[in-house]
Amino acid sequence: MDQFEPLVQLLDSNGSIVENSQYQSTLDDAALLGFYRDMVLIRQLDVQATALQRQGELGLWAPLLGQEAAQIGSGRALERQDYAFTTYREHGVAWCRGVDPVDMLRFWRGTLHQSWDANLHRLYGYQIIIGAHTLHATGYAMGAQHAGRVGSGEAGRDQAVVAYFGDGAMSEGDVNEAFVFAAAYQAPVVFFCQNNQWAISEPTQRQSRVPLVHRAAGFGMPGVRVDGNDVMACHAVTVEALNRARSGQGPTLIEAVTYRMGAHTTSDDPTKYRSEDEVEVWRGRDPINRLRVYLRAKGVLDDLQESELSRAAKSLADRMREECRELPDPQPLSMFDHVYVGSDPRLEEQRRELTAILSEGSVN
Repeated sequence: MDQFEPLVQLLDSNGSIVENSQYQSTLDDAALLGFYRDMVLIRQLDVQATALQRQGELGLWAPLLGQEAAQIGSGRALERQDYAFTTYREHGVAWCRGVDPVDMLRFWRGTLHQSWDANLHRLYGYQIIIGAHTLHATGYAMGAQHAGRVGSGEAGRDQAVVAYFGDGAMSEGDVNEAFVFAAAYQAPVVFFCQNNQWAISEPTQRQSRVPLVHRAAGFGMPGVRVDGNDVMACHAVTVEALNRARSGQGPTLIEAVTYRMGAHTTSDDPTKYRSEDEVEVWRGRDPINRLRVYLRAKGVLDDLQESELSRAAKSLADRMREECRELPDPQPLSMFDHVYVGSDPRLEEQRRELTAILSEGSVN
């Protein structure tokens, strides 16, 4: 990361307000208190899901530890009609879109491929294939544009799309193809890159000689680099980019500079490729702590509220553990139900074969 490259910041690591001539937060104290609650609860969600995986209740989990501000700040900027396409780490965005935490666990437990109603939440399910969903997001945005849901000025109608991905995905062809189409057609899509410094074990510097946000200019769209651990700044830049998209001014690339304090997934050991000193530096930039310091200094957050939030976090943890273990295993034949829209002879033949095997008691 180029430390001299400017980035938008409204709240620094010490919890102090930073004046910015271009961006100002429109959030009042109540909204910021809500953001703080969101971040505390999704960190608890993340901790509990990681523990459930360690206990053998989940097959895998992708921690979001350290990236709470980027996800809550941008997720809360979305309007009801907007649509989000995520990777496998955006549990905070799913939280903002009203997805129940236990529904998030279904995917990682292997009980459902699509863990929630995408149309209800305006949020496509977890995407494991790196970067592929950016094309889906761009295509959806072009469809909204074609249907006249962009630039009308009618509140609640004009629609924007956000595509979330990490710094590693910036090296994928699909992402660059999505940039080409989005810019060429002025599609109402916001590309939100969470640069958490590590693409599994490869540092960002090994992928790009310049800050990732510079790539936006090459595709003919604006780019904004923001402090990804500053929830106020993440919200402000995303609101502006979404407003541009909805009004017909085309796509934006946001690079949210943050840090993955945990492992890439629960199958990863980050001590093999990065130092504890590096992690400690970023712990000092913890997104939750900086907002907590600010709210405590303003008298917006007190001991009573902290205690209530601790109880809410414990209640969430208890429910996740209990309901995760109660999730029913899928029926074997259900794997055929949603492969194609209509009937397919080959698929039906496979269904009959498995039905015969099950009837013989060969498979439990």
